[in-house]
Amino acid sequence: MTRLRRVGMVLALTLAAALVLPVASAAADASAASAVVRPAEPVIASAHRLATEAGHRVLAEGGNAFDAAIAVSATLGLVEPESSGIGGGGFFLLRRASDGHVVFVDARERAPMAATRDMFLDGDGQPIPERSINGPLAAGIPGLPAGLVHLAERYGRLPLERSLMPAIELAERGWPWGAKNQTMIGWRQKVLEADRGARALFLPGGKPPAVGTRMRNPDYARTLRRLARDGFDGFYRGETARRLVDGVRRAGGIWTLEDLAAYRVVEREPLRIAYRGAEIVTAPPPSSGGVALAQMLGILSAFDLAALGDAGRVHAIVEAMRRAYRDRAIYLGDPDHVEIPVALLTHPAYAAGLRAGISLERATPSDLLPGISAKPGSDQTTHFSIIDAEGNLAAVTQTVNLPFGNGIVIPGTGFVLNNEMDDFSVKPGVPNAFGLIGEDANAVAPGRRPLSSMTPTFVLAPDRVTVLGTPGGSRIISMVLLGILGVLDGHGAQDIAAAPRFHHQYLPDTLSAEPGALAPDVIEALKAKGHVVSQGERTWGNMQVASWWLGDGRVEAGFDPRWKSASVDEPSDGAIFR
Repeated sequence: MTRLRRVGMVLALTLAAALVLPVASAAADASAASAVVRPAEPVIASAHRLATEAGHRVLAEGGNAFDAAIAVSATLGLVEPESSGIGGGGFFLLRRASDGHVVFVDARERAPMAATRDMFLDGDGQPIPERSINGPLAAGIPGLPAGLVHLAERYGRLPLERSLMPAIELAERGWPWGAKNQTMIGWRQKVLEADRGARALFLPGGKPPAVGTRMRNPDYARTLRRLARDGFDGFYRGETARRLVDGVRRAGGIWTLEDLAAYRVVEREPLRIAYRGAEIVTAPPPSSGGVALAQMLGILSAFDLAALGDAGRVHAIVEAMRRAYRDRAIYLGDPDHVEIPVALLTHPAYAAGLRAGISLERATPSDLLPGISAKPGSDQTTHFSIIDAEGNLAAVTQTVNLPFGNGIVIPGTGFVLNNEMDDFSVKPGVPNAFGLIGEDANAVAPGRRPLSSMTPTFVLAPDRVTVLGTPGGSRIISMVLLGILGVLDGHGAQDIAAAPRFHHQYLPDTLSAEPGALAPDVIEALKAKGHVVSQGERTWGNMQVASWWLGDGRVEAGFDPRWKSASVDEPSDGAIFR
């Protein structure tokens, strides 16, 4: 163990007593007051209109936000197969209105028990191109189906079958292939062509479906019916499990029936961050997002961002991002397998130490920040946010990692498998598909959950509750940070979802910006401070925001316009969908 890690663990133990006490939340205090008005109506913000409709249908049938989350999740896995599904995993951040109980449900994928530290390296110890991305070895054991069962059994009000029924019926009768589906399949067509099951499902007639094509997936409906009937055993044992293991092993993979039967959802305590009079409730490890948010907000807490001017504000935020992403690479991994000094990394004193190295006049070159052993030589996930009429909250981010996961569909199952094994650090200092680097804390190991950037979050402010999150790979955390700042600056849900974005992730040492995110004079001022600015990149993310104003019960949904046709305005055929 290095001296830095020993010191960190000792200090973490010293600070733990202060951090285990509940953080006082202005919103929690407000929720207890008689002035708080319940939401005037339920609100769901998701990446697809049909998924949002599925959630509202379940609410109308007597379900709560957690039942609706099951419906939205299962429907997204059908109509947005490039982004998520029951072949992948997810994180569920939940808050129960009746008693204020907050929980983080970890349904992240796990490495098979036959996985090894060097399984993606050649004989010379170098990464084998694309082995952790495409093909059978790239897939971890799925966690999302277990997560849906867990929600129904622990937090929902309806039987699992009722909550899954909208997705089952839609798979059987059909839905229109969308513009987002078509765009994403173009990026991964060659990989899908290489697999028989994927070709049959996503390339009928040997080519991608045209926008508006009516798609059906009876195999997916049958898989969901087994899950609805038998719960956990309907996926992780029995027919579905046998199909998956036989198919993966025929393709050259290492899954076993024992891997599936041994999978378990884990309930974890969310991280709570006090910032500008609000409480931020967010994701703990194996998400890296909550720890990074605590560090970034801790650093920024001493700055008057508005007084710094546009360039100074961006500079301060970027320097906070740089330091948080650096610590992500060193310390974070699966908390069930490695010791993570969370108390140290999230403590205000640690943030103050990081802040002390920031100059408001000059950018800090990333290679001057110590700790990484080497430098590094599309973002598909989905998020939805729910507030029901009782005030229950659900922030859910789920994924198969890269578009269409590892490109494999086991015949008869109806869904693509994930490629989450790429989220491990296959070798210290070597970047994954999103350019993120890592150390041994996130190494491949049997049964371990790979580190994730997914960061479902609640912002509990004195006047308002906001649920938010986004896909975006390595950029998820920076987007959620900007979303939190937008909430606390008083912006509406739609403005927050649509706001232009910028990002820095330590390495590569580049400030990335969406088109129009930074004014020309701001870019020049940032360059003068020493930043390398990559401007005019393609847009990223697909943020979904739900807000509830406590004073009058008003609610608002914010849909990311970057995929507008797939979010709210995609044409529908009433005869098919109503």
